[in-house]
Amino acid sequence: MTPIRAVIFDFHATLVDQGDADEWLDRAVARAGAGVALDDADREAVTRRLDEIWAHAREIDPGSGRDLSAQNHRDVFHGVMDGHVEDDLRHALYEVMLDLWRAYEEAPGVLAELRRRGLGTAILSNVGVDIRPVMVREGLVADVVVLSCEVGAVKPDARIFQVTLEALDVPATAALMVGDNWADDAAASVLGIRSLILPRTRGRRHGLDIVLRLAD
Repeated sequence: MTPIRAVIFDFHATLVDQGDADEWLDRAVARAGAGVALDDADREAVTRRLDEIWAHAREIDPGSGRDLSAQNHRDVFHGVMDGHVEDDLRHALYEVMLDLWRAYEEAPGVLAELRRRGLGTAILSNVGVDIRPVMVREGLVADVVVLSCEVGAVKPDARIFQVTLEALDVPATAALMVGDNWADDAAASVLGIRSLILPRTRGRRHGLDIVLRLAD
């Protein structure tokens, strides 16, 4: 087996968690203003939908058009939440969304340790908005950042993996892809990239330390 020379990470639900739905709703209510009121039943329904927001997005946007532009991303979000909350709250939820994204506790250290060992690191994300401010806030440093909205291709399209390999300057056989979605992230294996899938977890840790052991 070719030694691993670079590790490619998905972003959402791999390096960062989208946060607690109750806190997300609280922040949005505060932003929307005093005119927004939810009873207990409404609140429970909204938080349940927020917790699975991107699963619902796939239902109305199976082609992942939301990950190709900021406008598409915003439109799909509003489409998922339309009819479930009032307009002011829906807009507030989108405006505070990225504020809730928090790095898993071990994520900054894992990236730093890989770079200390001389391995290349990349963040490869299907996303319609620029996540670099979140990376800076959360202390996530990578050699390469590849976003679908900037490349014009979304996982599982092989083109976006190829762009990442070229930016890292490594062959597919020397890379490891780490993600949470078998359909999108494990598609890297089509090019010969070894893949590690860590399904979504709850809590502040995600088990990313295993990447350091695989990279040894």
